[in-house]
Amino acid sequence: MSVKHALLSALALQPCGVGKLRRVFEDATVGTWPINVGQVYQTVQRLERDGLVHTHGELTDPDTGRSVDIYAVTATGEEEIADWFSTPVVKSRNDRDELVIKIAMAAAAGKDVAGVIQAQREAVIAEIRDILQEKALTDESLNAKRLTLEKRIFDLEGEARWLDHIETLPPASAGTETNGKDA
Repeated sequence: MSVKHALLSALALQPCGVGKLRRVFEDATVGTWPINVGQVYQTVQRLERDGLVHTHGELTDPDTGRSVDIYAVTATGEEEIADWFSTPVVKSRNDRDELVIKIAMAAAAGKDVAGVIQAQREAVIAEIRDILQEKALTDESLNAKRLTLEKRIFDLEGEARWLDHIETLPPASAGTETNGKDA
């Protein structure tokens, strides 16, 4: 998650201080991603340095009596938000996936690949059941908690289909992964 862009878009909802920005963010994400006020402060400082927000004024915090800077999004910040919302999130094809590595290493070591796959499948099914129970207790609106649960279910279902698929693949023969290069 881009904390920078998430906080910038939260700040675009209304000018506010760092403490309130943290609350706005956590309310918008239904507490799914708690964030430290220090992280919010540092991010706002970088946003200001980069010309994406500016100090909009000052207020006295009624709880502490201290002066609080109020920040607002600049025109450049609005453009940054628009770019963020219009740019798809593309995951890297080269991300290391522990499950892929585990199965590949089990195959290379002559271990029980079918057992590794079955254990993973059982864990996936158990996690789907747990998430479905949690989802039943979650507000049905389009909120971060619901979106996170729904996405995780789809990810797990995809993983289960992938496990079914790779189970049908023939075992790798020695040396097929080197692409013709000697080690």
